[in-house]
Amino acid sequence: MFQLGFVSAILQDYSFKDVIKFASQNEFQSVEVMCWPAQSGDSRRYAGVSHIDVDNLNVESIHSTLNNNDVIISGLGYYPNPLDADSAKSEFYVEHIKKVIRACSKLKVPVMNTFIGRNQSLNMEENLKLFKRLWAPIIAVAEEEGVKIGIENCPMFFTNDEWPGGRNLAISPAVWDIMFETFPTPLFGLNYDPSHMVFQHMDEIKPIYDYKDRLHHIHIKDVKVYKEKLDRVGILANPLEYHSPKLPGLGDVNWRAFFAALTDVRYRGPLVIEVEDKAYEGSEDDVKAAILTSRNFVKQFLP
Repeated sequence: MFQLGFVSAILQDYSFKDVIKFASQNEFQSVEVMCWPAQSGDSRRYAGVSHIDVDNLNVESIHSTLNNNDVIISGLGYYPNPLDADSAKSEFYVEHIKKVIRACSKLKVPVMNTFIGRNQSLNMEENLKLFKRLWAPIIAVAEEEGVKIGIENCPMFFTNDEWPGGRNLAISPAVWDIMFETFPTPLFGLNYDPSHMVFQHMDEIKPIYDYKDRLHHIHIKDVKVYKEKLDRVGILANPLEYHSPKLPGLGDVNWRAFFAALTDVRYRGPLVIEVEDKAYEGSEDDVKAAILTSRNFVKQFLP
């Protein structure tokens, strides 16, 4: 019914084979595999991880590893800022997104996950015009290859260098509607993460019903909003001043309603745990505990 998995970035020091082996040994059916280029230069948390090098793709070896462990790749992930104000960076990011889409086609992976991006020097209207221009060739490659694109709904506003507005436009249903009107192909959809709705004080369940045909991939991550901190700094503060990513079940996402909605709309696809809880970053054992604790919580909703 669902393919339970995790995002490979959390095991950044593991090889691809070891990531897949860990998944197999711990009751996971899938993994979202990170495909950052070696020269990305992105040092933010969980970025820059590459478990598959799409510039040197060994399809036979990858399929052998997957088959031997009875694990699938839910999607290939690469999350840069394709609308970066630096045109050279923007061009590089766009071209690598295309490479990852083509790798999906070669590996028979159904979806490539990424961000829309955002030029922080432009307003929303100007950014949407830029999005239309820069994303047209990306959508064209996806259509040529028959590969879905899952846009994560993360604002990418967590650190001071991501001020103002963050580095990803796809933050709300209002923006999603414009995205899908601009590029109506059914291949263009969401890598939906309910936690990003919660800290923006938005309904995390309604989009499952409203965008059921655009749910190409799902991230399972929780978030805790600390009301006493929010009351002090306000919603215009850096969001990490009043909220924190948490393991599923340790935050404010209504998981019972979330899974009820997924079954209502007959979602049949990957559910991929994304671990970004700083309380579980002290050691390799903590990281493994975070993945398995998340698995144990989510499994109550699975067959």
